[in-house]
Amino acid sequence: MTHLSVNLNKIGLLRNSRGRDYPNVIAMAKRTLEKGAFGLTIHPRPDQRHATYQDAFDLKELLKQYPGRELNVEGFPDAKFMETVLEVLPHQCTLVPDDPNQLTSDHGWNLSRDQDALRPVIAKLKDKGIRVALFMDPEPDNMAMAKAVGADRVELYTEAYANAFHTEKQADVNERYQAAARAALDVGLEVNAGHDLDLENVGLLCAEGNITEVSIGHALTVEALEHGWDSVVNAYLEQLA
Repeated sequence: MTHLSVNLNKIGLLRNSRGRDYPNVIAMAKRTLEKGAFGLTIHPRPDQRHATYQDAFDLKELLKQYPGRELNVEGFPDAKFMETVLEVLPHQCTLVPDDPNQLTSDHGWNLSRDQDALRPVIAKLKDKGIRVALFMDPEPDNMAMAKAVGADRVELYTEAYANAFHTEKQADVNERYQAAARAALDVGLEVNAGHDLDLENVGLLCAEGNITEVSIGHALTVEALEHGWDSVVNAYLEQLA
């Protein structure tokens, strides 16, 4: 079974767009956990345009009521992000190579270039008992490097997989992701996946049992506009079971 971590960024975006606490991120998080989701994800960016740093504190407090469930905080490890994460102590921190003004994540780490900068960051997080995942492109040869810099997991950036779904490239691209996942598992990493996954494509990606956790927010929120939040969370859990 692959775990579902629901990304609440779009709920934060809706809340922030009207300057009111509506929809309430914590209420939606609680609703999500009550339906059986394993975890919650947020990606607070420097401008806090959707998830905020305060959300991280509030969600960690909420999760005290749900033993065994997890908070995953994603982001670029600048000073404010690291200060927040080291105080909140989420169960998992996913490090993403985002530019501060980036619309959304669109590439994984270049470890040949970034490993020296990442080593002390990862060490600080692990010293506090936080599991560390690195956002990575599906390149099998780079998985050993992710292990060497100290990561516990990789999160495979799945936009290319989503774009290839229902095309003649689907099988080849899926195999590229499975090969990357197997390479990660072979060196002792666990494998997460996220970005543009939806109810149609998530099942195939996870069918071989190589993916420990998927983080899904944008598609889940859009699908919920049509089918309802509870129904869509249930549908994901059925796919991933």
